[in-house]
Amino acid sequence: MDERRNERADVSTEAQIDALIRGIHDVLGDGLVGAYLHGSAVLGGFRPDSDIDVVVVSTRGTTLAEKRALIDLLLGLSGGRSSSVPGRPIEVDIVVASEIRPWRYPPPFDFHYSELWRDRFEGGDLEPWPSRANRDLASAITMVLVGNAPLVGPAAADVFDPVPRADYLDAILRDTENVDDYLPWDTRNVVLALPRIWSAIATDRVDSKESAALWALPMLPAEHKIVLERALAAYRGELADTWDELRPETRAYADHVVAEIERARGSGSAS
Repeated sequence: MDERRNERADVSTEAQIDALIRGIHDVLGDGLVGAYLHGSAVLGGFRPDSDIDVVVVSTRGTTLAEKRALIDLLLGLSGGRSSSVPGRPIEVDIVVASEIRPWRYPPPFDFHYSELWRDRFEGGDLEPWPSRANRDLASAITMVLVGNAPLVGPAAADVFDPVPRADYLDAILRDTENVDDYLPWDTRNVVLALPRIWSAIATDRVDSKESAALWALPMLPAEHKIVLERALAAYRGELADTWDELRPETRAYADHVVAEIERARGSGSAS
């Protein structure tokens, strides 16, 4: 386990979440409807360097000054590879209640923070997104409803409409389009994301990365199983997250699982 992972494990997740919710409430005030966990925190497999994923619902959009305050808050709270801040990476979406209920697809968002945009935020860009439409919210809100883990506010089903399966699948399938771009530098997450897509298409399940990997492993040929086992061990903190010696194998694994996803899509029904 590397030094960075140890440092993250020493930081209280509860303290990060408490500070996040207090800060969001300070910005939104009475406009805050609720804040809801999703991702591995509610699906299982919450590991020392797993993200804290949160969808926040507001009665209104945020001003540029409020976006600046939210960015300052998150730059100081969110850990990550490109951050010197200890603790878990944090990803936050803020949506306006009237824009996501009744449901429409792709749903719009008002604000999004991700460590992938840290440099842009630090450079003063308050709205680095090219569009307010975000298909990924179909996946996030599906997990919010499955997990029903409000950090503040009413139950998730009182705030969000159910997400049609077709919208959820369309959202997660978009990740297969980014494999070539992300595999070289975010190898572990790509290796683990692909079985999540495969299991969703083939079984109608909403899996965590870890549970999807365990579902997929018995169906993989030995040469591809090695790659997924490596990613799962790195995700659990049992091995270093290094991939240079397995580049050809990871490419072959990704091609194989993408083909299995396409085959599952072609079957037209979950098993």
